[in-house]
Order: sequence, then structure tokens, then C-alpha cells
Amino acid sequence: MIAEHVLAHGGRVVGFARGESTIDHPDHTHVQVDVADPASVQRGFAELKQVTDAVHIVVNNAAVLTSQYSMIMPPAAAAAMVDTNLLGAFMVSREAAKLMRRSGWGRIVNISSMAVGLEPIGDSLYAASKAGLTTMGNVMAKELAPLGVTVNTLGVSAIATDMLAQLPQDKVDAVVAGLPLPRYAEPDDVLNVLDFFCSERSSYVTAQTVYLGGVH
Repeated sequence: MIAEHVLAHGGRVVGFARGESTIDHPDHTHVQVDVADPASVQRGFAELKQVTDAVHIVVNNAAVLTSQYSMIMPPAAAAAMVDTNLLGAFMVSREAAKLMRRSGWGRIVNISSMAVGLEPIGDSLYAASKAGLTTMGNVMAKELAPLGVTVNTLGVSAIATDMLAQLPQDKVDAVVAGLPLPRYAEPDDVLNVLDFFCSERSSYVTAQTVYLGGVH
């Protein structure tokens, strides 16, 4: 969704993902990267530099979810959420910032979740990893501000994704019904805030978190 949006508006996209690309576009380059592995991220940026020497916008939206009570959560599943959802965003952001520094301009947007505010049962590690994005982003915003780089966080409410499909539909419906704006998010709801964070006019907007649907 995000990559297609950027491509449709004339941007170039380098996508990091563990699997194969589903996008066929002349301005899209796919790099196989497991963001949970710091070495893989560094190799991915080495490959990226063969395509371009400039990175202007980074969207950290890679995430994994295991929804399970804390006492029976497999340690490997808990570690995967921290490594992918939090450490992965940190590694991608730090490597991208090194390239953004050269041009003195950059936008980093971390994709968080309504789980942070709602704190649903079964999502202790997932919610914590997503909450960590805000703190991490706010600190990095201070570090990167002198370089002309902003860092913000977008908390997405329920939206049709493969991850959401893992959860029982009736439970998700109940959560959505309890939101101040009780509906599922649409792609344009996400892209609207993303465009705002990434625009030239938002150079004075950093260390901010926006949650969709009225979650806080």
C-alpha cells in the first residue's frame, strides 16, 4: 500500500522484505532483508547503495505478532516481536540516517499500533514493542534534528492486513466497536497522516505520535 502510493506519485522505492517482491514497477527495487537481523540490515543498505546514494524517506512498517497470554508465550515468539518490531526499526533508521545526513533532509516514520493505547489481553510483548517505537523515535528525533531529519510515529488502528487476519474476527470487531470512531481504517486514513509527516511543510513537526480512530 505505502510503496504503491509513493510510486504513484513519482517517487522511487527501495523495499526491504524477507520474501519476494509483489511489485512490478520500473522505479521499485526489492532487497531481501530480515530486519530482525542487524547484519542483514547492514547488507541490505550496502546493496541499496549500489542503486542510489540518497535516502529521503523511511517508513518502518515491518512487524510480527503473536497474540498469546504472557504465561504461555513462547520465548522465541516474544524475542521475534522485539527484534523485528523495535530493533529492526532502530537498525533501519540508524543506517538511513547516515545517508540522510549527506543531503541534510530526511523523514523517518515508525508505524505503531492501537495496541499501545488499548493494551489488549494477549498482546503484552507486541504492545510493548510498538510503544517502544514512540520512545525510540522521540530520542532519535532529538539526535537527528541538527541534520534536518524528523522522526515521527503513526499508530494505526485495525486495517485489513495479513497480520490482522491472524486474530479472531469477532474480537477485532469488538475492539473496533469501542473506538471513538468505530470503523476499520482505510488505506487513505494511513496515507493521509503519512503524507503529512513526510511533506516539505512538516519540517517543524518531529517527535510526534498520531493515533488513528481516536485511540490515545
